[in-house]
Amino acid sequence: MPSTAERLEFAPPRDTGSLRAYALALLAHALLIAALTWGVHWKHSDRTASFEAELWTSTPQAAAPQLVEAPPPPPPPAPPPAPEVKAAPPAPNVDIALEQEKKRKLLQQQKEAEAQKLAQQEKLKAELQAKKEKERELKAREDLAKRKAAEDLKKAEEKKQEAKEQAQQKLAQAAMEKQRQENMRRIAGLAGATGGADAKGSAQKAGGPSASYGGKVRAAVKPNVVFTEDIAGNPTAEVEVRTTLDGSVVSQRLIKSSGNKAWDDAVIKAIIRTGTLPRDVDGRVPTPMILEFRPKD
Repeated sequence: MPSTAERLEFAPPRDTGSLRAYALALLAHALLIAALTWGVHWKHSDRTASFEAELWTSTPQAAAPQLVEAPPPPPPPAPPPAPEVKAAPPAPNVDIALEQEKKRKLLQQQKEAEAQKLAQQEKLKAELQAKKEKERELKAREDLAKRKAAEDLKKAEEKKQEAKEQAQQKLAQAAMEKQRQENMRRIAGLAGATGGADAKGSAQKAGGPSASYGGKVRAAVKPNVVFTEDIAGNPTAEVEVRTTLDGSVVSQRLIKSSGNKAWDDAVIKAIIRTGTLPRDVDGRVPTPMILEFRPKD
């Protein structure tokens, strides 16, 4: 093994400017290492540190060729930019639309049902009103027919009663005439007449009613006169009255009108209300007799 002296013997001569050279060399290597490091880190994300050392020996040896680092592979091409995808507008919710349409139809059906119900109620109301009007009209017709029938029946009864009264008056007149004839015969007999009832001559005649008898008759009939109308003047109504022997009135007949029908009717009704005429001083009731009535007497 060679000694240190031998190595020094063959060593290159010392360079007096080695310090400056070392400093420059170190600075150059430092800059180179910094540049390489920056380049590697700029191209790759590999964090593996690369180191380079230079060894110096006393024995001159052939220097190994400097390792040249292969350049890093080129970075893969950047992928093309993805096309911008625009968000499509949200699709309408079909269920909500169907539900809304269903509600709208249901509401429309309710409105139509209410309108139909209201129309039906109005129709029923109109029919009921028409029925009531028809019933009222029918009832009015029935009432009118009943009133007419009642009036016709009343008129028939009045006519029947009038006919009955006329028949009774005729019978009464016939009876009165017969009684009068008998009274005439009786009076003629009492006066000493000898002839028959139909005899003619100068026989004595019966005396008439007393002078006060007319006042008695008026006093009996006048309280039964009901007359409140105003009348012009003081007209006279003459009534023929026929009675029985006891004074009961059997008939009355207007033989001369006063010209005022109301006064004539009041007189006739007053005689009917009186019913019986008073007797004369001799106890008789002359029949027939003619009575005169004036409203202001």
